[in-house]
Amino acid sequence: MSDIPACPLCGMDNTYPDGDFYICPDCAHEWPQVAAQAEEAAMVVRDVNGNPLASGDTVVVIKDLKVKGSSIPLKQGTVIRGIRLVEGDPEHIEGNSDKIKGLVLKVCFLRKA
Repeated sequence: MSDIPACPLCGMDNTYPDGDFYICPDCAHEWPQVAAQAEEAAMVVRDVNGNPLASGDTVVVIKDLKVKGSSIPLKQGTVIRGIRLVEGDPEHIEGNSDKIKGLVLKVCFLRKA
């Protein structure tokens, strides 16, 4: 998988790096590589209430959730300790509950404890 982003103007994936710039051959748009890296760094993971989440935080499930591959549902109020952020994805976190290990959860069902 390539780390080169799609063109922000036309959305095509044919972009290539040239010095300090990315260039799109389809629409001839050029943009600095620093701007693309700043967008990724600015990505913040937030819970349902808008609070920023960081790796190691504790979150609480706000709704009963069915878990694929398990017969045990994740009940409202379940505490998930020591979460890990999924790199490049502000919508998901990884964590473990007391009964279910290896969960990947959407942040829209979580609030910071």
